[in-house]
Amino acid sequence: MSATGADLSRTYFERVVEPLVRDHWPGMPCAAARLGSGSDVLGLDDAMSRDHDWGLRLNLLVPDDVVMAVDDHLAEQLPASFAGHPTRFATTWDPAVRHRVQVETARDLAVSRLGVDPTRDLTVADWLSLTGQAVLEVTGGAVFVDDVGELAGIRQRLAWCPDDVWRHVVATDWVRLGQELPFVGRTGERGDDLGSRVVAARLAGIAMHLGHLLERRWPPYAKWLGTSFARLPRSAVALEPLERAVASPDWRQREDGLIEALRVLAVAQGEVGLPTVADPVEPFWDRPYRGVRGAVVEVLEASVTDPAVRALPRGVGSAEQWSDNIDVLTDARRRRPTR
Repeated sequence: MSATGADLSRTYFERVVEPLVRDHWPGMPCAAARLGSGSDVLGLDDAMSRDHDWGLRLNLLVPDDVVMAVDDHLAEQLPASFAGHPTRFATTWDPAVRHRVQVETARDLAVSRLGVDPTRDLTVADWLSLTGQAVLEVTGGAVFVDDVGELAGIRQRLAWCPDDVWRHVVATDWVRLGQELPFVGRTGERGDDLGSRVVAARLAGIAMHLGHLLERRWPPYAKWLGTSFARLPRSAVALEPLERAVASPDWRQREDGLIEALRVLAVAQGEVGLPTVADPVEPFWDRPYRGVRGAVVEVLEASVTDPAVRALPRGVGSAEQWSDNIDVLTDARRRRPTR
C-alpha cells in the first residue's frame, strides 16, 4: 500500500488514468494533481484518515470542450479497483458510487475552492474573502503533471496576498488580541476560571493565526493549525508559551504565557520586514492586567499605501478573522460580501 494518499493518487494517475486519457486524446494538454479537500492534500494523512473520503482521488484538468467526454470515458474504462482500492466509491458529500477522478478545467477547480477567479486580477475584497484552507486546497497538494503550466500559474498567483492586504490582516489580528487579552485576568480574578481558560484558548488560536500571516503562510483549518504552526521557522518559538497559556491552572500564568508569545511574534514581525514596536504589551489602565499596545496596530496601518486598503474598517480583516462559523468558512458563496 502506498504510504500516503498523494502517493496513491500519483501511482493511480501514472499507471491507469494517464494511459487511458493520452491514448484516446493524444497531444491534448492536461494537468493532474491531488487537490481539494482531504488531509492527504497537505500530506498529513495517516492510517485513521482512511476511514472516509480517502482513496483513489485525483484532479484531472483538461480543456473545457472535452471535460464531459473525458469524464464519460473514464467512467466506462476505469477498472473496478487498483492497488487493492476501489476506483468507484461514495463520499460524505456525494452518496453516488462513482469514480473520483475530478475532471474539470484548472480555472473551474480554483473557482470552486476559492469563490473567485484567480486567472484575473483579484480585488481587495476578493483577497479578503479567501480563507487559508481554501487557498491550500489549490496550492498545497501534489502536482503530477502540468503540460502547459496553467495550474502552476494559478498557484503562483495565490502564493500570497498583496503587501498592503498583508499589513491589514496582520494589524487585524493584533486588534483581535487587544480586544480580549485583559479578560484573561479579569475573568480569573472574579473567580470565573472556565471563562479565563476559554478566553486564553481563543487568544492562543489568534496568535497561531498571526504567526502564519507573519511568515506569509496560508493557515489551514483548525484540525491542522497547531501542526502547521509548529513548523513555522520563526513563530514556532511561541509554541511553548502558548501551550503554557492554555494549560496553566492559574490566570496569571495564562496571561504570562500569552504575553511571552506575543513578544515573540512582535520580534518575528520586525524580522520579516513589517513595522513593529519594541514591546507590544502595556498595562491595562490601572488594573492588574495587561493589554496590547495600540501602537503595534498604528504602525502597521500607517505603512499601508493602497487607498482601498486604507479605507477598510479597523479590526474586521478577512473572512476567517470576522467569522469562525464553519458553514461560512467552507462555502465560498457565503464568504463573498453582499452588495
